Amino acid sequence: MDPLRLSLDVPLREFALRVELAIGREVVALVGPSGAGKSTLLRAIAGLQPARGAISVDGTAWLDSTRGVELPAEERSVGLVFQDYALFPHLTVRKNIEFGRKGHTGLLERFGLTALADARPRELSGGERQRVALARALAPDPAVLLLDEPLSALDTHTRGEVRGELQLLLREANRPTLVVTHDFEDAATLATRVGVLVDGRLRQLGSPAELVASPADPFVASLTGANVLRGRARAANGLTELTLPTGELIRSTDAADGEAVAVVYPWEVTVSQVPPDDSAQNHIAGVVASLVPVGNRVRVRVGPVTAEITADSSERLGLTVGERAVASFKATGTRLLPQP
Repeated sequence: MDPLRLSLDVPLREFALRVELAIGREVVALVGPSGAGKSTLLRAIAGLQPARGAISVDGTAWLDSTRGVELPAEERSVGLVFQDYALFPHLTVRKNIEFGRKGHTGLLERFGLTALADARPRELSGGERQRVALARALAPDPAVLLLDEPLSALDTHTRGEVRGELQLLLREANRPTLVVTHDFEDAATLATRVGVLVDGRLRQLGSPAELVASPADPFVASLTGANVLRGRARAANGLTELTLPTGELIRSTDAADGEAVAVVYPWEVTVSQVPPDDSAQNHIAGVVASLVPVGNRVRVRVGPVTAEITADSSERLGLTVGERAVASFKATGTRLLPQP
């Protein structure tokens, strides 16, 4: 049996948050836009938000509306890491951690904080503050760990470094862990399963690879980083042709008819100065709208399509914003989804 099981109904201003979820000794991330109900769900589990339904941990009911069970927050074994970490500025690292559990100094060494034991939060980097907050949350050995946007307070450079470190720490914690974030890359790195929450409902739940390979709808596809191209589909010459509003044709091996959406990921797209003579059946010509370096790769926007190519390829092609180029991708790499 999964240690954490919940079925919640939380009325909000514009919609009701209705989520059923079972979490084992694993990390599950919920990703979605602001206002989707992600933080509300954490607060409901922690007992900080009124809710109806059921929450059980290791078979013990924390909430059961049918039986009138509703444990107060102080009786729920939860470690909660807030978005801004909420460290006590007047306390040292050691005292912040011991606030969670007196005398639990073993976490200093485990989290690489021994040399910082007497420092105060203002003296720490963003990544160090995060480690202190996580250590404090784990100090009382909670049954459930909840993290609210754990990486949003970090700058882009620090975020990339801390993301991998946090992944290891959460796996080592070996307990039901729920992370909420609006960033799919964060979710995919930290969690073994990712749920997409929109307007209080789970659109899809699966491994990061499953969400990329088989998105349930165009919103999930867009959230995972795909190009989403809307048009009208019809069968043609053994393939499906999708006519975009601008007149271009997109070909796919998927079947579709009527209003539909083509989904293609940036790494499936190549860029050239003229249409290439290869097996790709889709060619979108347009002006290069942007060139964005991402590590050793470059994201290139050509018309409605974003490609991700190596920095060497971008330099070799002499790509320049404002100049024309061609984005190409294969029919086999183009998914078709029905238009909602």
